[in-house]
Amino acid sequence: MKMKKFINSQENLTAELLEGFAAANRDIVELGPENMVINKKLDKADRVTIVTQGGSGHEPAISGFVGEGMVDISVVGDVFAAPGPQPCLNALKMADKGKGVLYIVLNHAGDMLTGNMTMKQAKAEGLNVIKIVTQEDISNAPRENSDDRRGLVGCVPTYKIAGAAAAEGKSLEEVAKITQRFADNMATLAVALRGATHPSTGSLLADLGEDEMEIGMGQHGEGGGGRQPMKTADETAEIMVNALIKDLSIEKGEKIMLILNGSGATTLMELFIVYRKCEELLKEKGIEIVANYIGELLTSQEQAGFQMFMARMDDELLHYWNAPCNTPYFKKGAV
Repeated sequence: MKMKKFINSQENLTAELLEGFAAANRDIVELGPENMVINKKLDKADRVTIVTQGGSGHEPAISGFVGEGMVDISVVGDVFAAPGPQPCLNALKMADKGKGVLYIVLNHAGDMLTGNMTMKQAKAEGLNVIKIVTQEDISNAPRENSDDRRGLVGCVPTYKIAGAAAAEGKSLEEVAKITQRFADNMATLAVALRGATHPSTGSLLADLGEDEMEIGMGQHGEGGGGRQPMKTADETAEIMVNALIKDLSIEKGEKIMLILNGSGATTLMELFIVYRKCEELLKEKGIEIVANYIGELLTSQEQAGFQMFMARMDDELLHYWNAPCNTPYFKKGAV
């Protein structure tokens, strides 16, 4: 079947995407060299700064969260592909305003290769950088082997926590400690009903039957071992909520953040129906939702499904989550 997408040349997808994104948000971001999206107020940043990286094709992530209170520079690779280490090193240098840089990397093979090479070069050049890896997909490795877990939508609230701590003038070590504590207490589980087509090649990322769904689907159509007959919204919510609670060892009386992240082709109607059941289940268990988000943060083109994210919260983390920020796709309060 022929791919149907509103694109021009497949070779220019990322460049044209970034040009349009920067033009649409020129009050907040600017397009720099080597596919960098840069916080327009970076030059005035007398604080720790935040750099991240990732392939295009997951909009609004990752560049949709560049701006005051979150990310300062995102380095964008081609569709579903990590950027190389040289532009990431250049971004770290550009971002450093004398207080150090927090470098946030999602746990995927290409991103980790780039991240590790970038850190090696940064250390050789004497840059003050700390790397944080988001690795919260519970479907492909147990918690004791968290280094094998994929990074999913958890990167977005991690940007928010890190950016808020940095905005308050915390040192690089303090920002890293707060961010790592949040990252250590988060978990995500994804479900997919239908795969997406790769906009550069037209290939199908995941092939699911009409009456099938897969719990544990990765960001790029990777299998999670949870293929099964289609379930209702309530049944799906219960499976996923219970799995996340178990992974995090959440107990009665605790407070959590809950995010339902649409994968690209799931309606808000569906997400709100699922969220309604999640809240009911958690209330029954005596677990309080103190922070939430329902919508699209990290997508995979037109993949149908969603990612359910849960994180253990406390007053300090909730303070950072609620702190002001101003980015193209996430805003809170007034900056």
